[in-house]
Amino acid sequence: MRCHEPFKVALRPQSLPDTITIDVLLPIDAAVAPALEDLVTRAMAGHVVSRMLQSRGNNRLFEVMDTIAAEAERRGLTGEILDAELAAYNAERRMSPEA
Repeated sequence: MRCHEPFKVALRPQSLPDTITIDVLLPIDAAVAPALEDLVTRAMAGHVVSRMLQSRGNNRLFEVMDTIAAEAERRGLTGEILDAELAAYNAERRMSPEA
């Protein structure tokens, strides 16, 4: 089901500085749409999409994921921290009446 019309971006990349962002309409699953109400989550999703579209090659998504992983490691995120965060998230979700 489509609830919007496709869009065309009339801006040329060279006409915009890299330091600004613009809002675009992207179709996503309705079940995950509420997650984008959170500003931090929306910013992270926008960052992932931007990185994916800027990268080159056949495996853009994997390149983006590798870049994000390297940046997270550079900032101190370890596998142990990620496992603990995931366990906490899953525990919260099991306790939530909406789950």
